[in-house]
Amino acid sequence: MATTIDKYCYITCRYLPPFFEHRIRVVYSKIENCVSVDEIQHPAAREILKFLAFDRGIEIHHDGDLPARSGMGTSSSYTVGLLNALYALSGQMPGKRRLADESIHIEQERLQETVGSQDQVMAAFGGLNHVTFPKEGDIVVRPLTLPASRIEELNGHLMLCYTGIQRTASSVADSYVNDLGARERQLHSLKEMVSEGVSILSSDQQPIEQFGQLLNDAWMSKREMSSSVTNPTVDEIYAQALASGAIGGKLLGAGGGGFILLFVPPEKQRRVREGLNGLIYVPFKFETSGTQIIFFDRQEDFSYEDKARLEGPAPVFRELTDA
Repeated sequence: MATTIDKYCYITCRYLPPFFEHRIRVVYSKIENCVSVDEIQHPAAREILKFLAFDRGIEIHHDGDLPARSGMGTSSSYTVGLLNALYALSGQMPGKRRLADESIHIEQERLQETVGSQDQVMAAFGGLNHVTFPKEGDIVVRPLTLPASRIEELNGHLMLCYTGIQRTASSVADSYVNDLGARERQLHSLKEMVSEGVSILSSDQQPIEQFGQLLNDAWMSKREMSSSVTNPTVDEIYAQALASGAIGGKLLGAGGGGFILLFVPPEKQRRVREGLNGLIYVPFKFETSGTQIIFFDRQEDFSYEDKARLEGPAPVFRELTDA
């Protein structure tokens, strides 16, 4: 069970005019000016362009609301978003299922990253969903149809704080994913908790605080998966949050650092913030749309055949200028 929130990565793409030394420009925390796709250092951008067999000059800009390597699915959001943007630029509108499946393929097969499939699915579909991953067949995405008041109640009990610890999800996952058989008890327990969580949220008879206690139980179980899931700093943060009034919580993503999600009754949230005054508090609302194109303008652009002509025999105006 997972949800998306109103924190986004913003990707803009355009065909690159043929007036530059470079043919590809990728802008993120670095700026890459490349002649060929193989030169691109950004792994996802490189493999997505290869996957799409993109043969045009292209400029890609990325900005995000949240930092990378923080457990918030930013890497998969980038993959899904860039796929969506490049398809749109070429005049195609792929469905959310296709975007999710292709993003999973790129990250797991082409990039060979030790990552799951939930982040890609959630970034593509958006919303509050119960997602199941059968051994065979398609991933099943079931939206949770809850009353608006219940969703608002849940949202109002959640606090998101940044621990300041950056880590790579695949490195944390590597510490336990290769020997999941030895962790069968924890995995079974976590699976059962998903069903229990759906039951709590779907019932108007069960107090929402039970969901917070379930989060605590799930975090205690996940901590047993590997010593890399948590660390003394995270444990101290969590203990302080509980002492200040939180009922439960968990590190988001694979663990090891990044963001911590806390379940706190609204009347105790100020005290929790004061207890965790060294952390960045991030207010948020649930989001329901998933990846989307928010602006599109059909371009009339130069082709690289035009560039070849421009770089051919000197035109008259150049001769006149040289004279």
